[in-house]
Amino acid sequence: MSAKAVGVVVPERPPGSGKRASLGRFGYTFASVLLGLGAWQLLSLRLPPLFLPSPAATGAAFLELARDGTLWESILASGARILVGWGAGVAVGIPLGIFMGYFRPVRQLVDPYIEFFRFIPPIAFVTLAVIWLGPGESSKVALIFYTTVFIVTLNALAGTQAVSELRLRAAASLGAGPFTTLRTVIVPSTVPFMVTGARIAMGNSFLTIVSAEIVAAQEGLGALIWNARNYSRTEWVFVGIITLGLLGFLFDRVLRLGATRFLKRYGVTV
Repeated sequence: MSAKAVGVVVPERPPGSGKRASLGRFGYTFASVLLGLGAWQLLSLRLPPLFLPSPAATGAAFLELARDGTLWESILASGARILVGWGAGVAVGIPLGIFMGYFRPVRQLVDPYIEFFRFIPPIAFVTLAVIWLGPGESSKVALIFYTTVFIVTLNALAGTQAVSELRLRAAASLGAGPFTTLRTVIVPSTVPFMVTGARIAMGNSFLTIVSAEIVAAQEGLGALIWNARNYSRTEWVFVGIITLGLLGFLFDRVLRLGATRFLKRYGVTV
């Protein structure tokens, strides 16, 4: 029954209100960025350039690294490593978490290893990764995978265990077997948890890539930041840090837009 049918008057949004709200949000964001740049500029005037380069010096360094291709090579190298390692971690973590949550023997078998390794930071395995997998791409991708898989697994596990018992009983009363229930009830109900785990793991992947590239990489944003010390170019360090933040922001926004567009029917509203 519609609201009009029961005599409820639904107020209509004024024309252009959505556009004004978007412009207002953009205005606040723009003002916040300007305020941050202003504070940075004031601090840089009182501190030596080696300690805190100015926004102008950082911008000049950005253009310098962009013109000679160093910045773009670093972005492509780090971005590719993150996407491959993160994607592999998501692909393994989601089914592992669902099976752990739905089948008790699987959870009892795997849980001790999950609970042990998830407390060991990826940086502790950097040396072993280089020894076992070499200084190439495999070691860095493996560290990103290690960072991702536990976070995604635990979120998928939590989502599986959060499914209402009433829904499971309803599926069973309709004759659904364990795997039919898993496919039609458990997996759709767990999608919002999967997306949350994937987003958190994406953020942690950016934390890991820096330490991995500092130890064993010639290209990448982490390597750029580390190599800047050899030339006492603090502004290069700032370029690497700012680029990492912008790249992470871009990756997260793409993930959010994709999840909202293609998974909205499963209750994803990020």
